[in-house]
Amino acid sequence: MKNRSSSGVGPLALAFAVLLCACPSGRAEESTIDSDLKEVSIAQLQDFYREGRYTALQVARWHLSRIERLEPKYNAMVEVYREEALDRASRLDTEAKSGRTRGPLWGVPVVVKGNTAIEGKIIGNGWQGYARSPGALVAARNATVVNRLLAAGAVILGQSNIPDFADSDTTTSSYSGRTGNAYNVWYSPGGSSGGAAVAVALNMAVIAQGTDTANSIRNPSSNGSLVGVLPTQGLVSTSGIHPYDRLLDNTGPIARTVTDAALALDAMAGVDPLDPRTTDGRVRRPAGSFTAFLKTDALRGRRLGVPHFILAGEDERVLSEETRAAFMGAVEQLRAAGAEIVFSDDILTEDVPRVVKAFRTSAYRLEGVTQFMGLYAPAPLHSPRQFRSQTAVGIPMKLLTKEEEQYELATDPLAETNYHAPKRALASIYQEALRKHRLDGFVYPALQVPSNDERVELPDDFPSDGPYSRTDWVNCIGVPAIVVPAGFYPDGLPFGIEISADYGRDGELLGYAYAYEQHARQRRPPPE
Repeated sequence: MKNRSSSGVGPLALAFAVLLCACPSGRAEESTIDSDLKEVSIAQLQDFYREGRYTALQVARWHLSRIERLEPKYNAMVEVYREEALDRASRLDTEAKSGRTRGPLWGVPVVVKGNTAIEGKIIGNGWQGYARSPGALVAARNATVVNRLLAAGAVILGQSNIPDFADSDTTTSSYSGRTGNAYNVWYSPGGSSGGAAVAVALNMAVIAQGTDTANSIRNPSSNGSLVGVLPTQGLVSTSGIHPYDRLLDNTGPIARTVTDAALALDAMAGVDPLDPRTTDGRVRRPAGSFTAFLKTDALRGRRLGVPHFILAGEDERVLSEETRAAFMGAVEQLRAAGAEIVFSDDILTEDVPRVVKAFRTSAYRLEGVTQFMGLYAPAPLHSPRQFRSQTAVGIPMKLLTKEEEQYELATDPLAETNYHAPKRALASIYQEALRKHRLDGFVYPALQVPSNDERVELPDDFPSDGPYSRTDWVNCIGVPAIVVPAGFYPDGLPFGIEISADYGRDGELLGYAYAYEQHARQRRPPPE
């Protein structure tokens, strides 16, 4: 089902080869640009631009050539917008020559997740039904986060693969097939932002936009030796992102470094009248940049608690022994960076997953999809009902609703029981643990298990279809969390830790991750 008509990979390779061969030192220039741009940071890229070493067009071409070369093996992308990306990069170069002010992401190649609206492009959401013609779900306008990335100067290269309706711990879709892990293509990349993470890990893009309802930024970031940010709910607008569960959905950056993640978050964050959560008083946006929080001693004297229920593993989502050992190694690195790590049987007990199970937000998922289609789908496809009547294809809403009766949150008499009361209860447990133990946040493994070999069928009692976590409670509360690379398993697959903090403490959280990153320096690029 993958449509590559917009990627033009054959002509791109030829053009790139001609460009290099036209100069006697073509091979040397190719080697130089490779060494300069592999693992390049946003700051380094901006320095190259200021020095005149590269143009935005050259950088876009280099990343598109990476996509062409690696995509047949890893399948990270669902669509590649070659012509649009090259045209935008060329326009940026022209504007720069005229003295136009450059945005903070000027000329930065970015990948957008395949559930996020880009005007005139299919919002596939991993499902082949949205891509069928006639009646394809073509975005009527950009998602807010796309507009903010463009306003910051980003060059969008394309959209990444995503499982059907983002409903998986791995990344295989009916629209585009399977995505392979950047460190071992046969293993799961995690989900549902698996394509976005693989693209960044393999240097197909500098940063990516991911989405997260239960762990969908953090899971693949951990599996890709990447930094993944789940912001305080409302810091970044989710308007224009096809919802899985609008009450829990969130969006944030995936990057190779904490600094790049902070710069991306600067661009993505902002108030949006289309997303009322962005006006929540618990959201705090710095007057300047999130990078002001990035200090190498940010962990000194900070107390991070370890959730007891994650280590105890009293349900089917147990913590593997390999992951426990990797986490304890990361704990020692955190201590060496100045943090005090607090273990106690009463820090976030099994009460947390018990309260999570009381959430019944699936009763409001049809409302979320209908609102999304009303704003972002083309006429006359402004609701699931209209989509079915016009295309004779029914949206598989059972993937989202889990066969629960559907209601509108504002008028449902059970909304208090289904959503508001459990959210308050969970936030109370979380904040009481912070107060009681004088904690600045919590730290735990981003995943409970290493990634799995997808050539091997999972056991019948395996609790997921991919590498799983116990981190959905963070989305239920709406507090921020960040994943940072923390090493590798013996087989060479990445391991990551996750740190969470109270509402609005996104800057402090980035600081903790930065201090750990600079001390431990655990990321290394994947083999190709």
